[in-house]
Amino acid sequence: MERLDVLKTYKLYINGAFPRTESGRSIALKNTRGKVIAHICHGSRKDLRNAVEAARAAQEKWAGRDAYNRGQILYRMAEMMEGKRDEFAEAIRVTGGATAAAARKEVAASIDRLVCFAGWCDKFAQVLGGHNPVAGPHYNFTIPEPTGVVGVVAPDEPALLGLITLIGPAICAGNTVVAIASQKHPLPAAVFGEVCATSDVPSGVVNIITGKRAELLEHLARHREVDAISAANLRKNQAAILRAGMAENLKRVSVRKLNADDWHDADAGESPWAIEPVVEMKTIWHPSAS
Repeated sequence: MERLDVLKTYKLYINGAFPRTESGRSIALKNTRGKVIAHICHGSRKDLRNAVEAARAAQEKWAGRDAYNRGQILYRMAEMMEGKRDEFAEAIRVTGGATAAAARKEVAASIDRLVCFAGWCDKFAQVLGGHNPVAGPHYNFTIPEPTGVVGVVAPDEPALLGLITLIGPAICAGNTVVAIASQKHPLPAAVFGEVCATSDVPSGVVNIITGKRAELLEHLARHREVDAISAANLRKNQAAILRAGMAENLKRVSVRKLNADDWHDADAGESPWAIEPVVEMKTIWHPSAS
């Protein structure tokens, strides 16, 4: 009798745990030959709400950690990704149709990008902020502060590098994240959830939802506990949904358009100015000695 393979069902990643979707739905993941190789949760509006609540509860403590410690945690995440290089590459190759060399290149770039933002944690404030010249006996400083809860909408391709490029700046700055994974190739994001669970990142700092954008984007855009949204390479109608939702609480919405080469451009993807859309600037006045 032929043995049936026991296929893995990848769960959501919310608040440091792996819950099944409350809807009970799943999506079959097929390889390039059309064979089902795994299942992944089909996230719902309630799952998204649970993720936002977890992110909100974790945000203050995460922002309160010193920048050097956040950098250590991001670096630890990169270490864990390094240990899963082969698994990430296989996930990209099998479901995305990339060559083995292209898959390895994307994984390496993703790890390097996370290392880069680990390094920026205690440095970006000096680049984005400044000491402002003013008239009168005062000092005037502008400093960046985390926006709060950031919604991330990953591009379909590159599924892993796109996700890391959007998540990295947000958590580097002290924000917490609710990420909607690539709809077309969600498997790398599910594996990244396992990285978060086995690294030092506190529960609720990174939350990952897999599912259909048509069901999730409007709820993400309109949720009043989401303070900013960072997305890339969406269709015009999807970008319009995000921008329409910003009127609910004046959240900042950044939708980037990048081609395949742009994702691997370190000057663009690893610049501290990638952090600017997910921080708010505070200006402080302080009297100086006469």
